[in-house]
Amino acid sequence: MSVHSRAAASLAAALACASGVAMAEEAPDRATIIVTASRKDLVGEAATASEGHISQQEVALRPIYRPGQLFESIPGLVVTIHSGEGKAQQYLIRGYNLDHGTDFANFVDDMPVNRPTNAHGQGYSDIAFLIPQVVAGIDYTKGPYHAAIGDFGSVASAHTSLVKTLPAQASATIGSDGYQELFGGGTAALGQGALLSAAQVAHLDGPWEPAQNFRKVNAVLRYSQGSAKNGFSLTGMAYASAGRLITDQPERAVQSGLIPRYGTLDPSDSSKSQRYSLSAHLDRSLSVGQLSVSLYAIRSSMTLWNNFTHYLDDPTHGDQQQQDETRTTLGGAASLSRQHRLLGLQAETVLGGQVRYDDVFVDRKHTQARNTVLPTCYQGQADGSTLAYGAVGGFCNADKAQILTLSPYGQTTLHFAPWLRSVLGLRLDYTHGRARSLTSGISGQGGQTLLQPKGSLILGPFAKTEFYASAGRGFHSNDVRGVLGTVSAQSNASGAVTPFLSATTGLELGLRTNIVRRLSLQVAAFQQDFGSELTYNADTGQTEPGAPSRRQGVEISAQYHPFRWLELNSDLAFSKSRYRAWALESYGLAEPYIADAPSFIYSAGALVNGLGPWSGALQWRRLGTHSLEDGQQYPKDGGYSEWNLDVAYEAGGGWRLQAGIFNLFNSRGSSASYYYTSRLPGEPAEGVAGYQRHPMEPRSARFTLARQF
Repeated sequence: MSVHSRAAASLAAALACASGVAMAEEAPDRATIIVTASRKDLVGEAATASEGHISQQEVALRPIYRPGQLFESIPGLVVTIHSGEGKAQQYLIRGYNLDHGTDFANFVDDMPVNRPTNAHGQGYSDIAFLIPQVVAGIDYTKGPYHAAIGDFGSVASAHTSLVKTLPAQASATIGSDGYQELFGGGTAALGQGALLSAAQVAHLDGPWEPAQNFRKVNAVLRYSQGSAKNGFSLTGMAYASAGRLITDQPERAVQSGLIPRYGTLDPSDSSKSQRYSLSAHLDRSLSVGQLSVSLYAIRSSMTLWNNFTHYLDDPTHGDQQQQDETRTTLGGAASLSRQHRLLGLQAETVLGGQVRYDDVFVDRKHTQARNTVLPTCYQGQADGSTLAYGAVGGFCNADKAQILTLSPYGQTTLHFAPWLRSVLGLRLDYTHGRARSLTSGISGQGGQTLLQPKGSLILGPFAKTEFYASAGRGFHSNDVRGVLGTVSAQSNASGAVTPFLSATTGLELGLRTNIVRRLSLQVAAFQQDFGSELTYNADTGQTEPGAPSRRQGVEISAQYHPFRWLELNSDLAFSKSRYRAWALESYGLAEPYIADAPSFIYSAGALVNGLGPWSGALQWRRLGTHSLEDGQQYPKDGGYSEWNLDVAYEAGGGWRLQAGIFNLFNSRGSSASYYYTSRLPGEPAEGVAGYQRHPMEPRSARFTLARQF
């Protein structure tokens, strides 16, 4: 069945259910939402200065061009893109370029989104399957200070929850650059519970030449019963997409007129993806405490065709790579929370465990125009040279891998006084990996255990103000192919070896205060060290060990509510990212600068709701300057700035009119910039090092007509 056929079937099912009986506990009408609840006040509850909760109200109000931008509501986080809508987006926070998801743990309905040992990037986190209209809220953390957060969550994490009920509704959106979207959803009574269904069909060409022609269909079916303390839910999700990818292009190709600003040297670069999942939750209030259990099963596949270096390796056919992946992920989590007395003190303890199993097949091929598989493969070497070798059965590499992770943890909050409490946690992660190369016959298996103590001390509240001191250890896993050598890992003069789990340690001091009327303020100063700044080379399928690193920074976040219907918000994040000076020589680095590590990230905006029939938001974001080459301060990129606007009008009778304008002031910056060697036709065989850029989309608009029934 084609993407469009599946889209039509899914949308029809959603609209049929939407016409059913609306539940008494439906979400409130948009016009009655109060902006002052956009972020939850966590004074007296939070364990760290930097954690938080984004409410359903803020999610509904923020202008978003693509689903990943929902996470820009997390202070200090920028979500950008360097290729196309069919590829996972790029995340930057706290001086880290987290690429497609490494060190940003992403969960939807408690299902992990990050994919270890991925065909394109370790921790790959594609969120395109998420429908914004069914998001109930986002809980986020930063740093390795929470015992329940494991792999990929050492810098930041986000848990996105889904609504249990949805008012019966339908909407149609059209916009510039060939954007069209249909959405329908609703809730019907079924037995003692509620059956929610929703579907979305979307298409986008973008400004690209040739047109991106990106198509996707999303569908959600969710049955829930009972309350948050005594209830259960079962959720099915489906997603399919296809379209062109326009990767970052050599700046010199645009300046010379070889391609236009929104053009590409390889118009055959493309993507296709599918994801199907089933998740279940059970919550029970027992005599010994509150029990929560979740289970999930995910089946996903994707194919990416990318050509980054153009004619550097193969001057005749070009350097396009096809990367394929099929994956089955099974897992779950359970926790028991109870309040009790410990050493005569009031205490809350959580004991839990998580398990995840991935069975994955990944491969890489050298292709031309997607359809021709070429017999010669290329792989970069540690000394900068390129190795040419013959493909085996058309594959440059092809691996089957299995990864099992077991993660018990515990965390206790002790109340020493009304103004003093501590949070102490301990987490143990055991990862076992097995991989077998279908091209070389090399196979291997092994495992690693990592113990992670974590803790916070909280003073307050004093005059509606709390102070926090946090410390902890965390990690991210590495591609098992590079660890086990089925795809060779690059080494360097230091002789570093790629581990299964790369540890990090962090420190954080901060405060949150409501002492000024109508103003909520959060401040956090942090330091985080990685024992190895590991980088996954997606284009050759390698894990490359890098030098130890340190990030230091300060984040300031504020929300001011001068009126019931208005919130003004601002998030400022400053960071200093450096390799450790004592390790530079061993890793062949001239200077301590880390590539693609932004020195500051700013955002500011206004949210309006309940102003008669009007609501909307104006948001500004600024990604700061950053070096583009490891071990060099220069070349640098100046980052970019963007304004987005969304305005909605409730016309009565359930009708809503909505308009969004993106890149309001038509900034001509680049959403992603790199500096590496590529080759254009006629250039020297060794190629030319230069800027590679993915331009921001120009100003565009979208218009929505929606109705609740």
